[in-house]
Amino acid sequence: MNALLSIAFVLCWSSGFIGAKLGAGSAAAVTVLMWRFLPLAVILLVVAATLGRASWRGLAARDVVRQAAIGVLSQSGYLLTVYYAIQLGVSSGTTALIDGVQPLVAGALAGPLLGQYVSRRQWLGLCLGLAGVALVTTADAMAATGVAAWAYLVPFLGMLSLVAATFLESRSRTQVAPGVALTVHCATSAVLFTVFAVGAGAAAPPAEAGFWAAVVWLVVLSTFGGYGLYWLILRRSGVTKVNALMFLMAPVTAVWGAVMFGEPFGVQTGLGLAVGLAAVAVVQRDGRGARRKTGRSPLPDRHSLPACPAPKPQDSGHRLSGGCS
Repeated sequence: MNALLSIAFVLCWSSGFIGAKLGAGSAAAVTVLMWRFLPLAVILLVVAATLGRASWRGLAARDVVRQAAIGVLSQSGYLLTVYYAIQLGVSSGTTALIDGVQPLVAGALAGPLLGQYVSRRQWLGLCLGLAGVALVTTADAMAATGVAAWAYLVPFLGMLSLVAATFLESRSRTQVAPGVALTVHCATSAVLFTVFAVGAGAAAPPAEAGFWAAVVWLVVLSTFGGYGLYWLILRRSGVTKVNALMFLMAPVTAVWGAVMFGEPFGVQTGLGLAVGLAAVAVVQRDGRGARRKTGRSPLPDRHSLPACPAPKPQDSGHRLSGGCS
């Protein structure tokens, strides 16, 4: 089950970069983002007011504010930088590659911020993953032409935004239903992106069928698939493991880009994919070994499951409570 979730997460998350590329061909970044989230937020709010009212009971105002802040960081800030970078001419593969340094940042901060133990073997896997990202980045950047150097810093800012959202969620002690969290996140993003689009005079959607195809792609695969699975795996396996999977986004996105847009994919990119797979295997194997030896994960359950009830002392592994925010 963990392997299937991981594969689905990698495919769905990387699809977001492809969807951004599809939308960028027909509209500005804020236009695509506005129409990605506005209809979705309306649907989720209607469901919350009718079928999902029980999930909102007992939820304090500070919990809603926290979820709104997480939504601003993990959706609004992260996606705006990704879409803007692609609009500036940065390829979908390169954008995902720059995003691939997230695991090292999250791993470095897990100790001082969350008290999570990251083993030497996990650090080896993370550094191996960085090497794979560097291989693909070099190949992709060498093939790019006419892109300003500063444009490559834009997705880096988005990566930091997502890392901040991850740790903000990990420090939460309140259990929030997945549907509630997704509703708050999407509603917050819908408001922000609508304000941005109206302010820029780019709120009107184009009449092209390709634009709406990109919107459907992003809602189904990226929002429900990638975004939902990110928080699900975070709750189930912890910060280090879910972020180790991020190393695969760059080469997998490069494959998507090569197939759909003719972006370059050579031997060096293939080698980077192989190294990334090895990195994930090292990190995942280390976690399983630690549980067999000590009866607990190297990343304590009280932090790996931020919004779930605290596990009982006899619990030996992570447990799943039906989703995450």
